[in-house]
Amino acid sequence: MQAASPIIMMLLMFAVFYFILIRPQVKKQRQHQDMLSKLEKGDMIITNGGLIGKISGITDTVLTIELQEKVRVRVLRSSVQGKYQPLQNAAKKAA
Repeated sequence: MQAASPIIMMLLMFAVFYFILIRPQVKKQRQHQDMLSKLEKGDMIITNGGLIGKISGITDTVLTIELQEKVRVRVLRSSVQGKYQPLQNAAKKAA
């Protein structure tokens, strides 16, 4: 019975690591992939590099974003950090 104790402890430790570290990371990654798949023309986005613009064209892997009038940049879909909501960001600064 004592020989099984270290095995049980290792399994318990793995379960704790899974629920504390691995599972939340997989959930966050899944949410990001869902967000990327739902991007549409006209959405305001922010890239990992900090560029903010409006989507003016979409392909499977590349987005064309308009940074300013007549200034367009092509970026990989995977480099999009998220949608940009300027009203939420202004409210956070005021609080």
